[in-house]
Amino acid sequence: MSDPDALVTTEDRDKVRIIRLNRPKRKNALTGSLGWAIVNAIREAAADDDIWVIGLTGAGDGFCSGLDLSDAGSNEGNPLSPQSQMTDELGWVSRFPLVMREECEKPIVGGINGVAVGAGFSLAMATDVRIASSSARFLAGYARAGTSPDGGLTWTLAQAIGYEGALRFLLEQEMISADDALARGIVGEVAPEGEFEARFLAYCELLAGVSPIAARQTKSMVGRALELPSLRGHLSIEIAAARRGLQTEDSKEAVRAIMEKRKPVFTGR
Repeated sequence: MSDPDALVTTEDRDKVRIIRLNRPKRKNALTGSLGWAIVNAIREAAADDDIWVIGLTGAGDGFCSGLDLSDAGSNEGNPLSPQSQMTDELGWVSRFPLVMREECEKPIVGGINGVAVGAGFSLAMATDVRIASSSARFLAGYARAGTSPDGGLTWTLAQAIGYEGALRFLLEQEMISADDALARGIVGEVAPEGEFEARFLAYCELLAGVSPIAARQTKSMVGRALELPSLRGHLSIEIAAARRGLQTEDSKEAVRAIMEKRKPVFTGR
């Protein structure tokens, strides 16, 4: 068991490692420190031969509420800051699909125990299998801020629910329920809120009962059947587009409108 005050906590249950985002008072909103902590925790689990399955979930009643806007003024917490662009072309938010889909050969089960919004939704979609609590809610949120997605969401969501389904969900800006997410194919299963934790752990343990060679090879081959010619190249284009969008007048107006709780007035500039 890891430090309970750490940004992420880990718990080993035989062949399963459970990784929990651990900012429950902020519904596990992402900062740069938390983003890199997630990446590093996945990498450590991937390198541990005694771990066959990884579970990723949130502490408290939220999975991940997206970027912590209260921290966005700092270079550490803002994945779109000029400093982060200089030090890392992609940044931690675009490492999620690279680390979870390409670097990690082991199945990663997303336990969506509450709200998954923005970059938190991108994080959820980077997992291989998703189980949601009946209390979970999902929102992409990028168009609401006047920009396009990052975190590999244009790739992972389209894989999960198809071209039109992904385009509709990303542009309609609707918060949807767990049952709606199940119907759309965003998650594969919904468990009643009171039974969610037990079901999430049980499913991780079920996958850990599969031969680790079979699990790794199956994940690899399914991934190959759906992979882009260059995932890293796609992520570079995706994050560059998101950054350009955030620099527009429309995005600035969108953020003001969110803060002022009004409908934005866009000009196309």
